[in-house]
Amino acid sequence: MTWLSPVTLKMKDVELLPLETAHEAELCDAVADGELWNLWYTFIPRPNDMALEIDRRLSLQAAGTMLPYTAVDTGQGRVVGMTTFMNADAQNRRVEIGSTWFRKSSQRTGINRKCKLLMLTHAFEKLGCNAVEFRTHFFNSQSRAAIEGLGAKLDGILRNHMVMPDGSLRDTCVYSILNTEWPATKRHLEYLVNRTCT
Repeated sequence: MTWLSPVTLKMKDVELLPLETAHEAELCDAVADGELWNLWYTFIPRPNDMALEIDRRLSLQAAGTMLPYTAVDTGQGRVVGMTTFMNADAQNRRVEIGSTWFRKSSQRTGINRKCKLLMLTHAFEKLGCNAVEFRTHFFNSQSRAAIEGLGAKLDGILRNHMVMPDGSLRDTCVYSILNTEWPATKRHLEYLVNRTCT
């Protein structure tokens, strides 16, 4: 049993299911909502690449470095995207939350915030993490705003950190939330989620 053992996470209207190959068709439908693969500053699979992406994530899960999820809006009864615990470091009790995308029609609805509340609660209160990290492209302003809205703080920017599919170089913004910051961050997120639900 690895540190990142598959477990379902859920709250009102949201369920995070451990990723399975059986989710492929629903994930293809979700990614087609907004043709998300056209966003140049992130890595989102095309429908015909979804099976390979699922296999890639499950291979990393088998290696103990990733725990991938399929995100479900249970209120609407549909799959809305993917998210993962990744780059797991069990010895130092650190993990990154990333490789996240949501169908266009589910963005700005509060579902991302609910998913992050579920994952952060699991990371700090079940896995005993010392820190949870988030990384995104410098030019992904929507992602940066969402990460900062969670209460994460910018640790720094890794210049020329990655080569993008189009050959451009990505400056990566690295954010984190520490275990000492979690109680206040959790209270803030719960406030935001409850305000959205009312």
